[in-house]
Parts: sequence; C-alpha cells; structure tokens
Amino acid sequence: MTVNQYVLTLSCPDRPGIVAAVSGLLAERGCNIVESQQFGDAESGTFFMRVQFSAPGGADADALRAAFAALAPELGLDWRLYDLGARPRVLIMVSKSGHCLNDLLFRTRSGLLDIDIAGVVSNHPDLRPLTQSYGIDYHHLPVGPGGREAQEAEVLTLVEHYRADLVVLARYMQILSDGFCAKLPGMIINIHHSFLPSFKGARPYHQAHARGVKLIGATAHYVTADLDEGPIIEQEVARVDHAHSPEELVAVGRDVECLALARAVRWHAEHRILLNGDRTIVFR
Repeated sequence: MTVNQYVLTLSCPDRPGIVAAVSGLLAERGCNIVESQQFGDAESGTFFMRVQFSAPGGADADALRAAFAALAPELGLDWRLYDLGARPRVLIMVSKSGHCLNDLLFRTRSGLLDIDIAGVVSNHPDLRPLTQSYGIDYHHLPVGPGGREAQEAEVLTLVEHYRADLVVLARYMQILSDGFCAKLPGMIINIHHSFLPSFKGARPYHQAHARGVKLIGATAHYVTADLDEGPIIEQEVARVDHAHSPEELVAVGRDVECLALARAVRWHAEHRILLNGDRTIVFR
C-alpha cells in the first residue's frame, strides 16, 4: 500500500481539546502520527503545533485539506499542510563571498539538506564557476545606478520561472526594497554577522577586533522591510580572544555564518518554523 508523508503546522487561540481534535481527525482517516510537537505561548495566548504523519494512499492531500478546512472555523486554526514528497525549491542570492553558497551546495549534494537548489542569482560574476560545477544555473544580474527596481523585477521573474518556495540570501550584499520583501513574505532567509547594530558598514570584523570582542556570532532570520530586524530563526556563536587577528576573526565568522544559515534553511525546508509576531517558534 502506498504511504504518503505529510507535515501539518497550525496556530490558533489556546484552549483545551486542540490536540485531541487534530489527532482524532488523523486517526479517523487511518493516519499515523510520526512526530508531534506543540507550544502554548502564555503571553499571546496562542497555541502552536507541528505534526508529521503518514497517510494511506487513499487519504490524499486534497481530502486531508478539506478535512482541516472544515475543522478550522471551530478552533480558529491558521494551518498549512505540506507533502514531504515535494522537496522545496530554493533560489540563492549571493555577491562575492562564496562560503555560504559553497556550504549550501555541498550539503544539498551530500543529502544533508532536503532541498532542490533551482538557481543562483548574483550581482557579480565571480561565483559562476563554483555554481556551474554543481550543474546549477547562474544568473549574473548587476545592479547599476538607479537600477535596483529593474534588477529585482528580473529576480522575481526567476522566482516564478523556477517555482521557488524559498529565497536564501547567502551573503548577498544588497539591500532589498520594501516592495520586493512584501511580495515574498516569510519566503526570504538572510544571514549576517551578529555584531549588528554595532560595527555597521565595511570590515565589521576589523572593527570588532579593534574593540577586543570575545564572541563572534551569526544570525539567520526572515527578511522584512525592517533591515536585519526580521524574525530570528537561528544564531550561532564562537568564543575568540586577544590572540585572534582580524583575518582569523573573519574565518571564524564564515564558519558560524555557514552553520546558522544551513540550520535555518533545513528547519524551513522541514516546516519546523512558525511565525509568532516578530519571533519564531522552531520545533527542532
């Protein structure tokens, strides 16, 4: 018998009986819960849940969606149902630094990330050889003076062309417009050093070295119109000391950026992240 794998995510006003209603609906349709996690946020009074389950071939996605749509008004559910047989399609945006791109390419080819990298977009040509060595399309879309709107329109065309489910900014050193962010809510993940709002601008690790920092960090977050202030998904840190040169701090920073970004992309691809206002719930 064919067995399909799904993930259900939901949020709703917290009240008794939510877990029973969801598990009962799945049991009635012969589904088997493989993994279930939930969290009640006392501050907002909101309940969050992620359920991974297997379903017999007869319980197709449309039938399950119809069942949850019928249940939703009673509990006030905001819900999504994902078919785990469909790997998320990812468009990566990058500038000149290739460490995060290289890490995502390697993890995907090695089976450590269950995604399909559909293409790579860059405002520079430098990383074309790396990208094409993996057999992936590379699109050089430079941003000329006053040309950001036209360049972003081309990027959105590629998002549609590749049917991308997620855009990853793997050290893409351009500020996205508010309009671009609004068109892809909850679909863009960025990585940056965790010194922000300190040490803004060029050479942040050299600025940090001059101040004698003791921790190097990186933050992966969803992109919103508020620059580098979107909901945080993951953060990684490494301890450093007076013996580290600026160049060594940069190397440590690259490592933690790769780790934080890879985790964020994996959790998004596995549908483990739910938005809670300006924060995230991450069911690891």
